[in-house]
Amino acid sequence: MTNNAGKNHFLLSLLAVMATLASAEARPAAQPHVPKLVVNILIDQLRSDYVEAFMPLYGEGGFRRLFEEGRVYAGEYPMAQPDRASAAATVVAGTSPYNHGVTGRQWFDRATLRPVQSVDDRRYADTEGVTGSAPTALAVSTLSDELKMATGGRALVYSIAPYRDMAVLAAGHAGDAAVWIDNRTGNWCTSSYYGAKPAWVTSRNEYGAIGKLLKAVKWLPYSQASESFSYFQQSGAPTTFDHKFRGEGQFRSFKTSALVNEDVEALAEGCLSATALGQDEATDYLAVAFYAGTFEHRSVNEVGAELQDTYVRLDHAIARLIAAVERKVGTNRALFVVTSTGYSDASAAGMEQYRVPCGTFDMGKASALLNMYLVAVYGQGQYVEGVLGRHIYLNHKLIEDKQIRSAELLTRAQEFLLQLSGVKDVYTSLRLQLGVGTEFLGRVRNGYNVATCGDLLIEVAPGWRFVNEETHESQFVRAAYVPFPIILYGTGVSPAVVSTPVSVDRIAPTLSKAMRIRAPNACEAIPLALQ
Repeated sequence: MTNNAGKNHFLLSLLAVMATLASAEARPAAQPHVPKLVVNILIDQLRSDYVEAFMPLYGEGGFRRLFEEGRVYAGEYPMAQPDRASAAATVVAGTSPYNHGVTGRQWFDRATLRPVQSVDDRRYADTEGVTGSAPTALAVSTLSDELKMATGGRALVYSIAPYRDMAVLAAGHAGDAAVWIDNRTGNWCTSSYYGAKPAWVTSRNEYGAIGKLLKAVKWLPYSQASESFSYFQQSGAPTTFDHKFRGEGQFRSFKTSALVNEDVEALAEGCLSATALGQDEATDYLAVAFYAGTFEHRSVNEVGAELQDTYVRLDHAIARLIAAVERKVGTNRALFVVTSTGYSDASAAGMEQYRVPCGTFDMGKASALLNMYLVAVYGQGQYVEGVLGRHIYLNHKLIEDKQIRSAELLTRAQEFLLQLSGVKDVYTSLRLQLGVGTEFLGRVRNGYNVATCGDLLIEVAPGWRFVNEETHESQFVRAAYVPFPIILYGTGVSPAVVSTPVSVDRIAPTLSKAMRIRAPNACEAIPLALQ
């Protein structure tokens, strides 16, 4: 009797275990949360070394929190020499300019023979009535476009930036609004491409107008601790400052100061308060751009104290934005990504004084000499159609009419330009389109697009400045590596520090996977791990 009772008890226990296992298999596995809101923070010229250098000055809710609780990668761009426009497009498209088409802030328009900005489109008037803006040049879909399509248009997409190009490109083709600070009036404005100006933007212009702010506010060090802290080694450089914003260029100057980040963050909070971001089952998207470059693009030697203060105030702005988002959608229900445009304004300060090799390369004179050479070889004509940046655009119609072989002319032009002082290398359109031979050449090719770039791309030697009097360009060339982070924080992210560099074109597929939507249509990059 005792044996039978024991057997029965064993059988009952076995059946209970089997039933439990069967029930567990029948239940779907627990799914990770989909973020209610994705916040894409792109910071112009952010550098990892500066972030770390000023860490003693930060509070607890900004960079400290991101570095301690986030997943931190060392970032890099897939193309050579990014700027804020090409960087913004690369982050949201998940591919390089070779595919998405935005090779820089401006390029030469062969139809008008004039420079155009990357987001110019005269068909859509801006609310300040100065120009027209749209993401027309962006040749592929973006992260926010795919989110709109996946949700049948229910997802909300807003983009806020100090600069027009960053705002429009981050919003993509299907955004609900892209807003930026107008250089002429100082007002927050948008484009008719996105419809009417949102009420929360109008309210900010009325009650927190930048023009009124600048009449009453000076830019001073954030705190006594900030003023007494000194990271840079410049001998005799001032550790304090006192800036007023006046005159015709006051708003451009303001947009390179630490104060602009406070205004951007305040508008982002206004957007969160006035809209339904993160309030339904469809994931929403908020793109915010900040500035971390030098004041008025001057040398760090001149404005080191201002740059230090910029990082301190930026830290507080990020902390306030994170707190506002979490109040709106809940803790751990938003996914943040923070990264940089991957470059910094270079300075030639002190090079001549200390006999460092340097010089000036005049793009206008170089193109004129090239045209004279081609006339000597092929006969009369205007072979050079335009010059912008380091690009020389040739007259295709003239070359075709004269029945000159393009490959031959490009080779001759390349050989001629290589003889000029200050030229390190010359890339022809044919060389870049046929293929790559080295990793660096691959990065040059990734930054090239046949629709917007010139037929000849001049690589000016480091230490030299290239100038163009006609286009009022002047840029110092420095090839130094700029360290910057890619930080993921929030929904589904486990803290970690990954030292192996990863490319920013992996951000878009990573966020797409987290939102359970398709990656942008030209994106071939592999998502980053969040766990």
